[in-house]
Amino acid sequence: MRYGVQNIVPAAAGTIQALAIAVAFGTAPLAAQVAESSLAARSKGSPNAPVTVYEMSDFQCPYCKRFALETFPEIERRYITPGKVRWVYINFPLTHLHQHAVPAGELALCAARQNGFWRVHDLLFQYQETWAPLKEAGPFFVSLADSAKLSKKAIVACLQDPATRKSLQAEAEGAERAGANSTPSFYIEGGLMEGALPLPVFQRILDSVYAAKTSEKAGGR
Repeated sequence: MRYGVQNIVPAAAGTIQALAIAVAFGTAPLAAQVAESSLAARSKGSPNAPVTVYEMSDFQCPYCKRFALETFPEIERRYITPGKVRWVYINFPLTHLHQHAVPAGELALCAARQNGFWRVHDLLFQYQETWAPLKEAGPFFVSLADSAKLSKKAIVACLQDPATRKSLQAEAEGAERAGANSTPSFYIEGGLMEGALPLPVFQRILDSVYAAKTSEKAGGR
């Protein structure tokens, strides 16, 4: 795994297109596919923000947990809330390492259908040490519906729907085709960054990309 500012490398050709494939499975037009995959419910920030970040993450990954609980809240406060960055979460479960990563991702997708993705996102990471060692984590995942104030009946129906597993698989395959091979990974306007890097590294990168994007926009007027 590469660390530091040098983590930003040119993304493979078609990165954004591959990400679109990751969240847009099926043959419907892109707009319809994005709505179907609840991408909007897994995004934070203004759709018109100059910078878009795609986070490839695994709910059972301890490094993803560290990023989500320690670093992301500051990124949200400094960049997402002010309208500088739009943040999009993409499921990338590492099934060869984490046995519950897929059902956790499915739960989050189902929560997104009730506009509860980010609540479940936070709960999954907060209680990762509780559910990760379980032999069968399904009942615990369903119990999170109550904590997130979601319809448990709708969650169960969604989890039993084969389309949910297909959606998650399509995301993971698309992320892999786009070049991701570890979690967390981040696509930032054509560049790839890997690892739960500290806030100062994200600040340098996001500040630089934001300055470049806003400068381009100003120059095009």
